[in-house]
Amino acid sequence: MPTTTATRSLEEKKRLVRRLAGDGRGFAERYGFRVTNNPSQLFQVLYLAVLLARRGDFHRAVDAATALRDAGWDSAARMARSRHADRVGVLRDAGVRGDLPALADTLGDLARTLVETYRGDLRRLRTAAHQDPAGERRLLTALPGVDDEVADLFLREAQALWREAAPVADRRALAAARRLGLGRSAADLAGLAGGGESERLSWLVGALARVDLERRYAEVAG
Repeated sequence: MPTTTATRSLEEKKRLVRRLAGDGRGFAERYGFRVTNNPSQLFQVLYLAVLLARRGDFHRAVDAATALRDAGWDSAARMARSRHADRVGVLRDAGVRGDLPALADTLGDLARTLVETYRGDLRRLRTAAHQDPAGERRLLTALPGVDDEVADLFLREAQALWREAAPVADRRALAAARRLGLGRSAADLAGLAGGGESERLSWLVGALARVDLERRYAEVAG
């Protein structure tokens, strides 16, 4: 039976999706932050999201998150015990720009609130939301420094584990999807990634976000 143009177009999309999601890693894991259902690693993904949401070079955000982790603040409890001046120093040494005292305050407040409210464990936030996606987003955005953009960046990664949260795609991933002809919504990408495969969707949207941030459109489309 002859292949129609529409079928060929769909096949091309799926081929590109396989290429993009082929390394089996989302955005955070590509830059050294493991995404597992572990309180410390979930917290690291959350503060990576806080840093990525700030305008500027995303490499500095990744470097800053790595520096915070390497300073020993790899859990909410440890971050909550850190000194404000030390957080400022680590951020400055990592090349972060802008109002560093305010950012250091935000990170400290975020850690302390997580400890006080959820014993430092974002899995408890998920439980408090009864694994309801709207509830999870509401509780996340109630945390210091977490707005809808930060929630998108966190859930982009966490949907690999918190399957009920899928489909989630951040603005960078959606910009790349539109430009590459893969769709205009998280639901479009979920369909191409394989329906209920939230882990594969997380890999795909992470790869698309990297394409947009690194301006690799010609390489990927070619």
